[in-house]
Amino acid sequence: MSNLLKSIVALAAALFASAATSASAETSHIFWKDLRPATQAVAEDAGLPMIAAKLPDHGETLSLDLRDKTIELAGYALPVDRDGDLVYQFLLVPWTGACSQMPTPPPNQIVLVTPARPYKISQAYQPVAVTGALRPDMEKSQLFILDGVSVIQSGYSVRKAEVVGVDTVPDTITLPVNSPWSFLNKKKN
Repeated sequence: MSNLLKSIVALAAALFASAATSASAETSHIFWKDLRPATQAVAEDAGLPMIAAKLPDHGETLSLDLRDKTIELAGYALPVDRDGDLVYQFLLVPWTGACSQMPTPPPNQIVLVTPARPYKISQAYQPVAVTGALRPDMEKSQLFILDGVSVIQSGYSVRKAEVVGVDTVPDTITLPVNSPWSFLNKKKN
């Protein structure tokens, strides 16, 4: 009986490991460029900051190829709903300073993220990687900033997301030296 129990436990462990490997193999590691049409200018080409008003479609053309696919995307977390250092919902944006004092990126460059469990954040624009099912859908969120409330339109959402802190965002845009937000480019020790 003991050997049978050990065999069952070993089989269950093997099945669990196989399922976990299969699930991670289905996760697509994407970049910000994957969320916009190939013909749309990237931020560097449109002149930073890339804003919706400069784009022919106002940045509302979304990538439907990624609908409901499990993705991993790194960016900067800007809290929308928080209680102290716990964040219940945030906007994932491609560069620091976006949406607060700099013009808002186009909707197809903003992801509304609801973590599976509250995420502990130490600062606004904390670099994070988000994993979950991507849903293309236009949503408006109220963002409370120093000089009032701003309504931000996101083109995508990820619900029940797994969120982890990262050291860097691979495809981040470095702000120009003359930007008032250039201090955000500096690494914290």
